[in-house]
Amino acid sequence: MKKRSKKYRAIYEKIEKKEVYSPEEAIAFLKANPSARFDETIELSVHLGLDVKKLQQPVRGSINLPHGSGKQIKVLVFAQGENLERAKNAGADYYGGNELIEKIKGGWLDFQAVVATPDMMRNIAPLGKILGPRGLMPNPKSGTVTFEIEKIVEELKKGRIEFKMDKDGNIHIPIGKISFPLEKLVDNLYAALRAIIAARPQGAKGVYLKSAHISSTMGPSFALDINKISQEIKATVS
Repeated sequence: MKKRSKKYRAIYEKIEKKEVYSPEEAIAFLKANPSARFDETIELSVHLGLDVKKLQQPVRGSINLPHGSGKQIKVLVFAQGENLERAKNAGADYYGGNELIEKIKGGWLDFQAVVATPDMMRNIAPLGKILGPRGLMPNPKSGTVTFEIEKIVEELKKGRIEFKMDKDGNIHIPIGKISFPLEKLVDNLYAALRAIIAARPQGAKGVYLKSAHISSTMGPSFALDINKISQEIKATVS
């Protein structure tokens, strides 16, 4: 069993013990009881009620958090010709072709998002083994393989997040920093859950959102009342 720090145990003792919590309760407690001196990230973790072995592809998608994630995102764009100038003007931190490919092969990974124009996909294919496991490989389904460079760079800079279900059926999404106002973190949480619901595979049966937890980087985790939250979201779209 993981040994917890004295500070963690002290914070845990303050928690009103319940089976599930509302997003407001959980986030308010984390904000009132920070576990670290730095600006911790608040993360939403959702367990899907899917038979992972029967899925042809993992559940994945993207979300534009209404209030951003609070994280500074460095965007790299693979492009050539006039598209290099467009990437520069769009605010990409790095843009280029073969020189960046070789740099990444050498171990350089100082970026958090990667975009490629369709005509560059053949060139960057060898990077799949490097970028793929890190969730950075450009993908048409996520909109990161595109000639609409200005649009995607702007979205990524504002805090657009790619999410993908892991092998155990879990999805983890950072929804902001502990310094964010409570209302903005709650807004981001609901936006994240709506995006996960929208990514539900066609034909999936049974309970889709099986459970959900929210936690801070160094703090405790709270089980959310996912059934009530799901009903609230359903009511807003029906």
